[in-house]
Amino acid sequence: MSGAQAAPLDGIRVLDLATMLAGPYAATLLGDLGADVVKVESHYGDDSRHLGPERAGQRSPFLSLNRNKRSLVLDLRQSEAQPVFARLVATSDVVITNVREPALSRLGLAFEQVRRHRPDVIWVGVTAFGPDGPYAGRPGIDFLAQGYAGLLSLNGDPQGAPVRVTVPLVDVMTSELVVTGVLAALLVRARTGEGQRIDVSLLDALVHAQASGLGAWFLKEEITPRTGNRSQYFAPSGVYACRDGKGIVVTCPSDKFFAHLCRALEVEWADDPRFARIAARLANQDELDARLAARCRDFGRDDLLLRLIAADVLAAPIHEIPEVAADPQVRHNDMIVATEHATLGRLEVTGVPVKLRGTPGSVRLAPPVHGQHTLALLGELGFGPDEIATLRRARTVGVAG
Repeated sequence: MSGAQAAPLDGIRVLDLATMLAGPYAATLLGDLGADVVKVESHYGDDSRHLGPERAGQRSPFLSLNRNKRSLVLDLRQSEAQPVFARLVATSDVVITNVREPALSRLGLAFEQVRRHRPDVIWVGVTAFGPDGPYAGRPGIDFLAQGYAGLLSLNGDPQGAPVRVTVPLVDVMTSELVVTGVLAALLVRARTGEGQRIDVSLLDALVHAQASGLGAWFLKEEITPRTGNRSQYFAPSGVYACRDGKGIVVTCPSDKFFAHLCRALEVEWADDPRFARIAARLANQDELDARLAARCRDFGRDDLLLRLIAADVLAAPIHEIPEVAADPQVRHNDMIVATEHATLGRLEVTGVPVKLRGTPGSVRLAPPVHGQHTLALLGELGFGPDEIATLRRARTVGVAG
């Protein structure tokens, strides 16, 4: 690549009118790809500004999800805010919201209201269960979607209670589907000049991820069992403790990988009829797991991992979060990036997961302080000093500090 290249979404403006995770993180991912993302917040701010670990007034849930954005505080409950909002939408390509009705219409954020300010706008509504239908209007979060879409029934020990997946995977999947929809709508608009409405829900995101479980039900009414760390289809597959107390993941989805495992551990299990083939290993996995667990305790985790990797075995350490942050491949992939935060100084955040080689995205902005860019954005929209002063006095807008 010769010379600086524009990012893929350079020149596209996104309004982030959502809170918490699924909507805001979709806007973040679009910002990673070069979009100018304006986060429009109330005086209270995004709910994630008030949750979780805190340092110097800044909290990690917000900081972890809102890189590459500028923050504008605008009280949409005031009629005086609507001219500001109208001017902002007129300069924007994409609007993302997760506000529910009737507040959505009351604040002027519904699709038909927004498109009056820009007819070709791409409007995205993120909901828990869908914008209409029997569950429409209900509040919902990741945890509830895990219940409705069957994930809770599948996760955890077979003899124990269902266990919530603690990483917000449903929210993140929803964010990625929002991005997919926005990119497709931008292509359509480039061809036709028409914007459109997009609806994405947490429920749909997880149901689409349940394709294999639903497929087994549709094929032969088979209900996918809860297997814990084991696999339903092959063995061995699980988590094993090493001599130093650290854990390791080992999984063998084929006879080839099982042979590699036996060679690495210097055992002759592959010659035993009880373990020679996948079906036999599944039938005898209690015995096989006991043997593998005992053999893993002969090694420290890092030594065992090196041995297994050298033998082309599917194996991984069970990293704690500090180990993830220091992992050499994670660092090599630029998935940890340093930014300069307005009040915290140097702040590391996660990086851009999609690597476009010709027109790469980047982390350009640290997560914004609440109202950090209000004055700059109002100036860009053509509001003069006296108008801005009037808006500030009425608390129609807010600024940092």
